[in-house]
Amino acid sequence: MSTDDVGATAPEEHEESLGPAQLKALAHPLRIQILDLLSAHSALTASGIAELVGESSGSTSYHLRQLARHGFIQEVADRGTGRERWWERRPGGFRVGLPEDPDDVAAIATTLTVALEFEKARARKIQSLLENSQTLDREWLDVTRLTTTAIWLTAEQMAEVGAAWEQFSDTLDRFSHQEQTPGARPVQVHFNLFPLVDGKENPS
Repeated sequence: MSTDDVGATAPEEHEESLGPAQLKALAHPLRIQILDLLSAHSALTASGIAELVGESSGSTSYHLRQLARHGFIQEVADRGTGRERWWERRPGGFRVGLPEDPDDVAAIATTLTVALEFEKARARKIQSLLENSQTLDREWLDVTRLTTTAIWLTAEQMAEVGAAWEQFSDTLDRFSHQEQTPGARPVQVHFNLFPLVDGKENPS
């Protein structure tokens, strides 16, 4: 099982699996929210983030420094001053996978915390869309899709579907780095492929 978080990546930029220290650093709801905001807004200051999340700039500054220390974000070159630093996500994405040792309770708990926070962030975006759809122009609503497909698959067939998604992600790569493109706005694409835990596997 893995949770992928991909920012604006170029084709040559690959996802990396997070190590224990990075996972521990990320296991804080506000830090995941900050990463999420930097994906949507391209670059922000600590005070700008503070206004968006309802925290003090001192708090957001601390969490930004921790995210930078562990390689999730970086300071924007040639922008800002000593008092007003601008931050952006580092290129590429990362993957949160379950620890290989099933007895490593602490690592499993940390991984679960991070994965759940990312899922909550995704759910909040969809809820916001549904609650505020009247604020969007019709042209954006007409191309919005929220789809759930329920089918029966073998593990091998699930792997085939996952591989098809990897091929589709190459299409998304063509549209990377469009923060300054006229008419563009932040968009998210979600893809979930998982077995229902309350389902029963057919006998082989």
